[in-house]
Parts: sequence; structure tokens; C-alpha cells
Amino acid sequence: MKLDFQKRQKTLTILLEGNFLHFDAPAQKNELYALAQNSAVREIAIDARSLGEWDSSLVVVLMTLMQTAKARKIAFKTASLPADLKQLLELALAVNRHPVHDSNQTEDFLEHIGDWGLGFMASLHRGLVFLGNSFHSVGRFFTGQAVMRSVDLWQALEECGPKALSIVGLISFMVGLILAFVGAIQLKTFGAQVFVASLVTIGMIRIMGAIMVGIIMAGRTGASYAATIGTMQVNEEIDALKTMGIPVSDFLVLPRVVALVITMPLLVLLADFAGMLGGAFVGTALLGIPAEEYWKYAWSAFGLTNFLVGLFHGLVFGFVISLCGCYFGVYCGRNADSVGVATTNAVVWAIVWMIVLTGVITFFCEVVGV
Repeated sequence: MKLDFQKRQKTLTILLEGNFLHFDAPAQKNELYALAQNSAVREIAIDARSLGEWDSSLVVVLMTLMQTAKARKIAFKTASLPADLKQLLELALAVNRHPVHDSNQTEDFLEHIGDWGLGFMASLHRGLVFLGNSFHSVGRFFTGQAVMRSVDLWQALEECGPKALSIVGLISFMVGLILAFVGAIQLKTFGAQVFVASLVTIGMIRIMGAIMVGIIMAGRTGASYAATIGTMQVNEEIDALKTMGIPVSDFLVLPRVVALVITMPLLVLLADFAGMLGGAFVGTALLGIPAEEYWKYAWSAFGLTNFLVGLFHGLVFGFVISLCGCYFGVYCGRNADSVGVATTNAVVWAIVWMIVLTGVITFFCEVVGV
């Protein structure tokens, strides 16, 4: 390795040749730092065209020189440095670790509106970039080019699949039971309580099963995604992935999105039949409807179109919940309180977007006659 430097007029030129591994030359570094502090030096230029392998010992030297140049407000030229080394230096100096003191000045109404608008546009741009990267990762997944470990996918499938069966089955059974009770109150007036079977079946398989599974998974899995990735952000693990050149959308977001999109329709299927069982319990045990008669009306109301619409809702909700959870986790702050805020926002916005998309899908189905 060779570290050579010389001052010509107002430029300090630093020549890097060979491999800089475990570089340790205290006297030479001190001389270099002292020369960089010289008031006659108005520019620092790095010549790394002959640089070979390097490690963090070289990064420390260059980072110290960059800090010196920044403090003295002089130019620091790094055009010949390798791209990955420049990116590492920029990342090291990008974070302002000094606490920000709140100003006592108050904003007027127009400034407040302007700040809100700028913040909204920045959030919109960040969200669109995240969506683009996520769907690009999904495309690379189908072409076999995604940087994703299969063990992460299997673990995510286990978390949002088998481990969610009990809570989804129980809640859906109770929802079907409640629907049967509510419907029976009015149907008894006309002596048509046998149609409770049709009411529960259509309600569960078309929309209620998917919505209940979506709400459960938003609170259970979406919050887990946000908390897990948010904690990684706090511990600077995401910064480490970026430093190593690993796409965050591939490594963290993709396995969670794929897992939830696969399991959501299956959970909706379970919720549909659990809800029908809840309705059957009310109909046969409390309303006195014969079991054969109840299931006759239930299966007659069970339409393939309604069933597929419900599964489509589950597929869409899988995308919404996973993307909301991962988005708020990736863009989480750097402290413990930010993890709690990210978790809350993930659940709230997942439910909001599910309701909005339910309205859109329902309107579209009504227009096309589905």
C-alpha cells in the first residue's frame, strides 16, 4: 500500500495506490491531517485510480479529511474514488447526530398550510417510490432475480398462516353467529327465519369474511411487520443492508408481501365456513330450524360469483396490509417511540385503505353486474 500526498499551490493531492487493508501509520496520518488544516490549502483532491482492495481503516482516514474540508468550507474532490466507497462516505456523514432545538417562533396560518402541503407532497412521493420498488421486487420474484432468502418466506408464511388460524376461525364463527341473531330479529316478524341461512351465507362469503380477516390480520400481522422492520431501522440494520448493496424491498418487503398475499385468500376461505357454522349454530340450536333445512338454504345461496368476489377481496387486502406494515416500518424514526407510532399508523392506514378499496370493488361489481 502507498499513501502519498503533496501540496501544490493551494491544492493538497492525496495519492492512493495498492491495497489498504488494516492501514495503520500514525505519524503519516498526523502529518496529513496537519497539512489539511493548513490555511494555505484551499482544496483537497483524492487520486484513487490505482487503489486496490480497502477496508474501514481507509474509510476512517477519508472521513476525517472530509470532515476537515467541510469544517474549513473548502473543496473535497472524490471523483476517482470507487462508487461503493463514495456511497459509504456519504452515508457516514449524512446523519446529523446533534439534537435539534425547537424554535420559539410560531408559524402563521399560511406558513402552516405551506409546510403541510410540502410534507404531503414529500409523503406522496415517498409512498409512490416505495410502491414502485415493491412491485418491481414482485416482478423480479417471478423471474427468479429477487434477492430473497427462502427461509424468510417460509417463516413469514408460518407467522401469517398456521399461527393465525385459531383467531380467524374464532372471530369468524362469532361474526356468523351475530349475523344470524341480527337477521333473525327481523325475519321472525314474517315467519321467515329459515332465510337466516341465506343471509349469513351471502354476507360471509361475499364481504364479511374478507373484511373480518383483513381487520384481524392488520392488527396482528401488519402491526408485526411495522414493529419488526421499525426496530431494524432503530438498530441501523437497514442502513447496513443498504451499505452492503442489498435491496431493502427484496430482502425485507418481498417475503412478507408474498406470504400475506398467499395466505389471505386461504384465511378468507376458513372465515367463510366458520361464519356459516356460527349461523348454523344459531339457526339449529336457538331458532329450531332442522339442520337439513338450514344447510339446504345455505348451499342454495352459496354462489360461485359471491365466493370468488370474497377471495378477490382477500387477495387485495393481503397487498394492502403487507405494504402498509412494511412502509411504516421502513420509514420509521430512530427511537423507541417511533416504533410505536409506526405500528399504530400501519394498522390504522391498512384498515382505512381496506374500507376504501372495498367501496371501489363493490361499486365496480355493481357496475359490471357481478
